[in-house]
Amino acid sequence: MQLTRFTDLALRAVMRLAVAEKNQALTTREVAEAVEVPYTHMAKAVSRLGELGVVHARRGRGGGLELTVLGHRASVGWLVRELEGEGEVVVCDGESPCPLRGACRLRRALRQAQDAFYSSLDSLTVADLVSRPTGPLLIQLGLRDQG
Repeated sequence: MQLTRFTDLALRAVMRLAVAEKNQALTTREVAEAVEVPYTHMAKAVSRLGELGVVHARRGRGGGLELTVLGHRASVGWLVRELEGEGEVVVCDGESPCPLRGACRLRRALRQAQDAFYSSLDSLTVADLVSRPTGPLLIQLGLRDQG
């Protein structure tokens, strides 16, 4: 299984925000620069995280991004499911439907593998992702350009 680039960016944003100091609201640009991705891509990911209730964005002076309580406690499995959507690993229908779709065992096997993949992430929280040694490294990202 491979995650989309969008999900990867969103997870990186959540991880960076998870290690921000209590009253430190980072901007989308700061998060994008810290994890070395284009601002426009990060803005789309942050927008989706806001829709999910994982990130709270405040506009204006003193604004920025903060991880919500849900964002801190969220299961990584839940977050990945929400970001990836409920799509199948393979598409058997569509413009050129697979002739085996009515009697194929592959689709079911791949769906079970996908479910097992997500389930393996259910026991992890965002806090788990940013424990040592990752958390301290995340804090340093972006600071090297400022000093």
